[in-house]
Amino acid sequence: MKKKVIIIGAGFGGLTAAKNLSNTDFELTIIDKTNHHLFQPLLYQVATAALSPSDIAVPIRSLLSGYKNIKVILDEVEAIEASEHKVTLKNSESQLEFDYLIVAVGGRHSYFGNEKWEQIAPGLKTLTDALVIREKIIEALELAEKESNEDLIKKYLTFVIVGGGPTGVELAGAIAEIAKETMIKDYKNFRPEDTKVILIEAADRILPSFDKKLSEQAKEDLLHMGVEVKLNTKVENVTEDGVYTNNSFISAKTIIWAAGNQASQLLKSLNTEIDNAGRVIVKPDCSIPNHPEIFVIGDAAHFKEEDGKVLPGVAQVAIQQGKFVAEMIRKEIPYDKRPKFNYIDKGTMATIGKAKAVAEIKGLKLTGLIAWLSWSLVHIFFLIGFRNRFRVMIEWIWYYITKKHGTRLIVGK
Repeated sequence: MKKKVIIIGAGFGGLTAAKNLSNTDFELTIIDKTNHHLFQPLLYQVATAALSPSDIAVPIRSLLSGYKNIKVILDEVEAIEASEHKVTLKNSESQLEFDYLIVAVGGRHSYFGNEKWEQIAPGLKTLTDALVIREKIIEALELAEKESNEDLIKKYLTFVIVGGGPTGVELAGAIAEIAKETMIKDYKNFRPEDTKVILIEAADRILPSFDKKLSEQAKEDLLHMGVEVKLNTKVENVTEDGVYTNNSFISAKTIIWAAGNQASQLLKSLNTEIDNAGRVIVKPDCSIPNHPEIFVIGDAAHFKEEDGKVLPGVAQVAIQQGKFVAEMIRKEIPYDKRPKFNYIDKGTMATIGKAKAVAEIKGLKLTGLIAWLSWSLVHIFFLIGFRNRFRVMIEWIWYYITKKHGTRLIVGK
């Protein structure tokens, strides 16, 4: 009888593991609550109307349809029974059995105990999040266009991003381009200088995981684009009126949250040790204690390297871990003979705006146009499917030449 492998999540880690176990003697089942694989690094471009959802998402079934040993299930896993080797689905009465389990569920944004803020300040993790943010941005401009009250116009034209990591920086730069260069030309009731884009960061610099000089360069680029960067600033409350910080109150209609992540609640059902962000503390082979047949990878895993550093929740970590655990399963390496997972850091990048980016690749620090071109090439290369690569490249070329965004639709209403 073929051994059964269940993979929960079709993100970078889950999809990589599935492909590396394709056309083997294992019976694979991949479960995801959405029907598409999402290229998350470009999600902010959907949120800021630069790209369409279909440009960065591909149906999971179409990606895996050519592999006879892989079955795709559209559902959500509610619980994992580690000792019983079973998973429970939300929309099915039956349980699925496994011999090996790969948990690659990713995470969601964290509001540090203030979950009520999510309704006012959405985060950015899914296509739905991106579309909600896109419509909030466009709607704010529409409200300002028909308003005569100056205080309300200021509120509608103030965009606040909480969190100075890569997502926050990329959103701030993209919204600044919208508010001061691209869409603004279509409105008559206000001028580019009337708009305000504010990036709030609790630490003493943005992009804290980058080299300090690159952080400073990113800050300079944002300031040059008209973004107000508030460092050492903690958010104390978020309301419909705006953002209350330890330093001041900011009246704003559009608030976007990019200030932290937390792992899926599903991980608690593994009954193993988790960190403050809810991630499972895994062993050197990415398995969990007492269950060498269960692996946790990507954003769901707390993996500590020999130097004590915890691997970041980025695509490259998930991809490399997905390939690693697939190899452990494919070769059925006994637990006591498994090698340690060794992460190869291929660099970090963040784009700030057109021809503006920062990158750190194997000790080489890049800024400006060269960094932006490197960022563009890397992201085009890792997009799945020729059609998506071609469309995104054409959209970027069009935007670079015309400074016009294509997908400015409000459809949620």
